Amino acid sequence: MVQDQANVSSQLRGGYQPIENYAVIGDLHTVALVGMNGSIDWCCLPRFDSPSVFGSLLDARKGGFFRIAPPDTPGLRQKQLYLPQTNILVTRFLTVDGVAEVTDFMPIKQERNYTHQHHIVRSVSVVRGSLSFEMVCRPAFNYARDEHTVETTGEIARFHSDELCLALVASVPLEDDGEGGVRAHFTLHQGQSARFILESAKEHNIAPSDHSEGHYREEFQRTRHFWQKWVSQCQYRGRWREMVERSALVLKLLTYAPTGAIVAAPTTSLPETIGGNRNWDYRYTWLRDAAFTLYSLLILGFTQEAEAFMGWLDARCHELKANGTLQPMYTIDGKHDLTEITLDHLEGYRQSGPVRIGNGAYRQKQLDIYGELMDAIYIYNRYDAISYDLWQNLRHLLDWLNDHWQEPDEGIWEVRGGPKQFVHSRLMSWVAFDRALRLSRHRGLPAPVARWTQTSADIYEQIMEQGWSNEKHSFVQYYGSDAVDASTLLMVITRFAGPTDPRTLQTIDRIQQELSTDSLVHRYNPTTAADDGLGSFEGTFSPCSFWLAESLARAGRLEDARLMLEKMLTYGNHVGLYAEEIGLTGEALGNYPQAFTHLSLITACYNIDQALNKSRPADTLTNLGQW
Repeated sequence: MVQDQANVSSQLRGGYQPIENYAVIGDLHTVALVGMNGSIDWCCLPRFDSPSVFGSLLDARKGGFFRIAPPDTPGLRQKQLYLPQTNILVTRFLTVDGVAEVTDFMPIKQERNYTHQHHIVRSVSVVRGSLSFEMVCRPAFNYARDEHTVETTGEIARFHSDELCLALVASVPLEDDGEGGVRAHFTLHQGQSARFILESAKEHNIAPSDHSEGHYREEFQRTRHFWQKWVSQCQYRGRWREMVERSALVLKLLTYAPTGAIVAAPTTSLPETIGGNRNWDYRYTWLRDAAFTLYSLLILGFTQEAEAFMGWLDARCHELKANGTLQPMYTIDGKHDLTEITLDHLEGYRQSGPVRIGNGAYRQKQLDIYGELMDAIYIYNRYDAISYDLWQNLRHLLDWLNDHWQEPDEGIWEVRGGPKQFVHSRLMSWVAFDRALRLSRHRGLPAPVARWTQTSADIYEQIMEQGWSNEKHSFVQYYGSDAVDASTLLMVITRFAGPTDPRTLQTIDRIQQELSTDSLVHRYNPTTAADDGLGSFEGTFSPCSFWLAESLARAGRLEDARLMLEKMLTYGNHVGLYAEEIGLTGEALGNYPQAFTHLSLITACYNIDQALNKSRPADTLTNLGQW
């Protein structure tokens, strides 16, 4: 996937690139976002949820960046692509006088005991003619809150802050730029190259890396081999193989290797509405994503990643609150405190404040998470049997849910306008007991079968009676409302309702009428739905679009499903990445790249492909027996 884009700088507003202009590199501890203009504008070190060292994505003036590009040149064009089946990025600059490439990657370290040492490797080469370049590396430690010193000696620069240090080693001379960074000006001719290696460390006496050509080639080959060997495990061979493999590579990039957790996205506070306040920190792991995560990893054949993520889930189930409950999200190493604060000294992406770190939704009551958790464990149990100790904790969770499932909560969309009796929360409560009963029968695990069976039936009948609107001919968002909500599409995907049940078909039709524009689907209409406490509109929600395409396939409308999927695939950016939302003119909105969207893409491609092949009914997945 290569996109041609002329004069990207002309599209910038207030110094900001469009979100979709970025690609991402990483080392399974953290990532860096690299723009088509050759600038790294977001990177947190040493891990995803650490403070940023490059953050101009959230404040173009003071956030910090690491840019390599030709100086402003009339007619300059940029292109970007990944080397095939890798997360090694190539940014190309094309002019009449020459063509250059900047190759970016972060070497993967297999040891689990390193914490602060990470590398960003950048190589510049000219493949035709001659070009001049400017390199500027200007970090801004701790979200641009901490001061730092700069030491420059020839081809080495060191940046010292109280908590973290960086060393930049180059193959060209560096000079202090007088603004907390260093710069270099150089010209390359065809066949020539220059290299820049940025290394992080805790110690002030940080020793810079070897920047020789031989060392670079060794790191490059090792990194390319790692990614190509990893993605070769992918068992999907369907119609949309390239898109599915890219989504798998994104999910691997968003994995924190020491624990197996996958972040929802590696960014914070990218707005769902430009100029609005829907700006959240997604650098954590949501239980809500668990079922999609394990299902996607296992159907693609990535069993080691599934095992690691299951280990993270298992650990959370052994850390129940005093009342026997879980919280909706945790840090990547399982910590419980995600206190939310605002960084008022940063203006936010295109002046979309506030910038938030932490996420206050971790304190919410979200009853749907128990269904997603049980669904995930049910899926994994078909691959490898769960332990009796885990089962005991799950029973404890279900005892609590049995007593509380009828209570109002904040729901899947984490509304901040007050709790409601959300239909989706009831749906996933039903899923929790349904999957628990299946697990008990399959494994012979001890369980209060009669009580769970009765609760499951009670939830089912209540949803059918109170979650259905005869006026709308649709399931609705919460009891007593007539608001349509795209989360009701999961009734089909979780096998709560049959794909050709009249209520299912009418709900799909209603969602298409009220929430869908062409292939794009809104979560809900904020003017009629439960108050989300924000009072602003947002873009269309990409996972919902993939859910609708998959639901259409399950309902037997294969041509509609395929066309919708094909259209949705055009909204990925030039390297196949998706943000959380899509704006009216196809622009990316929200945190980026978003795991939930790429997970939904994988399941939609897999199941629509299966339906088109007619190798099994459209509502049957795999022998994993998920939904």
